[in-house]
Amino acid sequence: MTEAAFNVHATAIVVGKTGLLFSGPSGWGKSMLAFTCMTEARRLGLFTALVADDQVLLSAEAGAVIATCPPSITGLIELRGTGIVRQDHIPRAAMHYAVLPGSATGENRVPPEGEMVSIAADFSLPALRLLTGVSSPLAILMAKVPDIGR
Repeated sequence: MTEAAFNVHATAIVVGKTGLLFSGPSGWGKSMLAFTCMTEARRLGLFTALVADDQVLLSAEAGAVIATCPPSITGLIELRGTGIVRQDHIPRAAMHYAVLPGSATGENRVPPEGEMVSIAADFSLPALRLLTGVSSPLAILMAKVPDIGR
């Protein structure tokens, strides 16, 4: 049974069979990081697709967090400073990880193992931390979780 969808400000993509939900403050670079991950995945010969950018509709289905896209923005991703571009997309996907801003300084620079994050209401996912502006974000995520893309 599917619950009502909850709209969150995020970007959702799939790499292989792994759903990645980029979540963080406005201006963090969610869309650009997700786009760069999709570009890296294509270069590696992995399946990748956009689910939603800017507005992600989350619902629960059989214990999984499912992401879908509002119809008006299907297949579109905004690359700050460049504009809106069309991407290969899929209508829905299970999300497996939340990709969140990392910290390069202080005691939070090494995030805790097994960190879980509440995305909205009753939606929690394992967290992966990532700094903005890294040149190979997918490589970093795959180093942390080797099954991404499989």
